[in-house]
Amino acid sequence: MDDTTNQNNKRVSSSQVLPPIDDLRQDVENFRVFEYIGEEKLSVKVCPNGLPGIVFQHYNGKSGIQSIVTKTTRVSQIPTLYLYGQVTDLAVMNFKKGPYIIIQVVLKPHALKTLFGIDASTLTTKRYDGYQDFSAYQLNTDLINAKNTHECMTLLTKYLLDKLNHAHPRDRLIEESLQIIHRNINTVTVNQLIEQLHISERQFEKRFIQTVGLPPQFYIRVKRFNEAINMMDSGKYERLSDIAQALNFYDQSHFIRDIKEFSGITPKSISQKANQFHYDEIGASYLE
Repeated sequence: MDDTTNQNNKRVSSSQVLPPIDDLRQDVENFRVFEYIGEEKLSVKVCPNGLPGIVFQHYNGKSGIQSIVTKTTRVSQIPTLYLYGQVTDLAVMNFKKGPYIIIQVVLKPHALKTLFGIDASTLTTKRYDGYQDFSAYQLNTDLINAKNTHECMTLLTKYLLDKLNHAHPRDRLIEESLQIIHRNINTVTVNQLIEQLHISERQFEKRFIQTVGLPPQFYIRVKRFNEAINMMDSGKYERLSDIAQALNFYDQSHFIRDIKEFSGITPKSISQKANQFHYDEIGASYLE
């Protein structure tokens, strides 16, 4: 568990990443728990990571998020429980003063289709609220009334297991393509994928968008961006040009363009914000 402290050395927040049970590992990356008891409002910039998910957040049954803003949208009525799809732009999450708790279920890229039967493209840069489209009113009520975080986790796990038991047909070819992308992010191309999977480019793109919510080329760009941030965070590379070369960016300008597009800042600025920039296996974010 990671703790954040203020100048008076009092804990104001804590975060924890927990693995799913074995039965859910095919569709769930992990659970993330964040508790905040500070008095200041927070604005967190969240970079695209290629992963959809579920968010439950509240204090006394009321939302702890004031607004979510991207380049093209601003949402100010945030439900305590919502489902979100792929995010294509940098998102700014504006939080209210504490206290509040946030539990995020980070889903696999294909899980909107398999667990919920949703054409993932309909949720790209969008969210479904917890009362109507998401069809989880009782879950939201039970989560709000839960005695502690452990009980919330139990409720969410039970809900996901129920979805799994009524799962929709998997697109095994697209799930295989995702594994290939993740294993070969530094070199993979769409042409290589369609050749290896023996499918036409048109059919591959159509099925990929329905299952993942993004065109395959854009998804590769997002994952390559995240791998670049991972490499920058590792401290193993002295020059940014070495990272660009290792990830087979066309040139340095394309590398800088993608970093700036998805993070809002240049690679050099990320290095300078090292103490503010948070990166893990799920993605990157930083305080505004």
